[in-house]
Amino acid sequence: MPFESSIWIEELYEMEHGRTMKLKVADKLATYDSKFQRIEIYDTKAFGKMLVLDGVFMTTEVDEMGYHEMLVHVPMCVHPNPRRVLVIGGGDGGTLREVLKHKEVEKADICEIDGDVIRLCREYMPALSCSFDDPRVTIYTEDGAKFIAERKKAYDVILVDSSDPIGPAAVLFSEEFYKNLSECLDDDGIASTQSESIFYHPNVIVTLAQYNKKFFKVPSYYYTMVPTYPSGMIGFSFCSKKYHPINDFKEEKAKALVKQLRYYNPDIHKGAFALPQFIRTKLEGILY
Repeated sequence: MPFESSIWIEELYEMEHGRTMKLKVADKLATYDSKFQRIEIYDTKAFGKMLVLDGVFMTTEVDEMGYHEMLVHVPMCVHPNPRRVLVIGGGDGGTLREVLKHKEVEKADICEIDGDVIRLCREYMPALSCSFDDPRVTIYTEDGAKFIAERKKAYDVILVDSSDPIGPAAVLFSEEFYKNLSECLDDDGIASTQSESIFYHPNVIVTLAQYNKKFFKVPSYYYTMVPTYPSGMIGFSFCSKKYHPINDFKEEKAKALVKQLRYYNPDIHKGAFALPQFIRTKLEGILY
């Protein structure tokens, strides 16, 4: 029987607050109940292929670059020599793909708790998952929080590509996680962590900023635009032990990447840290 093309899918994460995102579906490509969550992959009319976990939109082919490029290239273009990189989460492969565009990378580990996400994205979303077979990559299907707690000074850059603070990702928003994140980085390491929307989740951002300031010498916050995420934007905690996101920005390195990219560039890098006054006020005394 052909798929009913008039079906629409709604994003569930914000529905309890009276807001949602709704997309028309052209086809359902996969549905699988893993040990951790329901995994669905759709072909949508407006945004191409889309990964959905437990009813929450994770990534789409059309706007994923706003997320993956900003999560990765901001810290990677600040650190002077990011040889050892860890991705926590990121089972769709988009973050890993961007990491491997940096020629300095010698070791790229990815720790994704749900191996079925990797398996299904490799099958149905090859544009994102194209880098899993790179010889620099090691895949760990483990709990990311436990993984970093067991390693000290092991990485130059850690990228936390997590879903929202519900279900298996909730632990990635805890104070203990940020402490272990700091200890897992080398003495001049940088982490970038998915840190929600300034419009919808200011209290989460303030809490994460407090953890960031407690465990990192140079804490900051920046944001990007992703139309299929709640409020159309999402932000990241920039957690640095030494380097400043603007003063230590390697602009020539960023310029050299631009031809490979669709979103990130040097001006976007610098502008992403200029926050609207309403969220800046909430972060007064923490980050400013």
